[in-house]
Amino acid sequence: MSEPFLVGLVGARGHTGRELIRLIAGHPELMLAYAVSRKFAGRPVAHVAPEDKDECIFEALPPEDAAKRRADIVILAMPDGAGADYVSAIEEHAPHRVIVDLSADRRFDDQWAYGLPEINRKKIKSSARIANPGCYATAMQLALAPLVEKFDGIPSVFGVSGYSGAGTTPSPRNDVERLAENLIPYAVTGHKHEREASRHLGADVHFTPHVHPAFRGLLVTAHIPLKEKMDKGAVAKLFDDKYRGEPLIALRDAPPELKDGAERKGVLIGGIDVSDDGRHAVVIAAEDNLLKGAAVQAIQNVNLALDLPELMGITD
Repeated sequence: MSEPFLVGLVGARGHTGRELIRLIAGHPELMLAYAVSRKFAGRPVAHVAPEDKDECIFEALPPEDAAKRRADIVILAMPDGAGADYVSAIEEHAPHRVIVDLSADRRFDDQWAYGLPEINRKKIKSSARIANPGCYATAMQLALAPLVEKFDGIPSVFGVSGYSGAGTTPSPRNDVERLAENLIPYAVTGHKHEREASRHLGADVHFTPHVHPAFRGLLVTAHIPLKEKMDKGAVAKLFDDKYRGEPLIALRDAPPELKDGAERKGVLIGGIDVSDDGRHAVVIAAEDNLLKGAAVQAIQNVNLALDLPELMGITD
């Protein structure tokens, strides 16, 4: 029996860290080597994530110490701007170690592979530096990619997510009392996922995010101006052709709802329709912001980087 690949997890106490621990614990070829959390330091990982069978203890490892620990791959599940010192330390002490960064820090860096497998699989396979996409950016790009060549102007995307997307640091966007029977818009211009999707699609996108009182789940509705008349069947065929054989993308006729994304390992795309004049398409996509929007996608990228079956530990 071969030795498992060792995974270092930095930023282990958040919602995404919790999902990553669960996925690593259930993966036949991965083992959690260490889990970094200053707040939980000294506590068994199993107290937070009972699935952990590796008997790890949360540690407050500074970057130099983490870089010197044995690991084949390091997943950074940290807020934007917080992981730079870990990357620098790994590049100094273990430059060939694979890093998957879930923050936005490297999504605009051409030296890092952009980790959206359905669009960038080949580059991910050959990279030791992978920038995991944002949750909204994942759904947006998958909802828009088949139609990029048909754009006539800038698509407009309405997005809504459960409050787990706001992280664990208290804010109005994860305040359960404020969110009760409410919907909160934020970053209505220049959202980082708007810039991210625009960059990697190679076409501008307008995006307005909102927070919903559900804990998890994400939905985007894209309005797309078309440069030529198309009917619903022609648009649907572009999606079928693009995503045929993609096991984490499901297509259906009916519009998905927010709850359809919750706990889903991939993305559900549906509600495809076209205006009467054939010049305006609508596409709706649902996912789980913590899974395909973060942790599942990270494990997809880990598998690709380690030359393992892409869906190992995800669907088996």
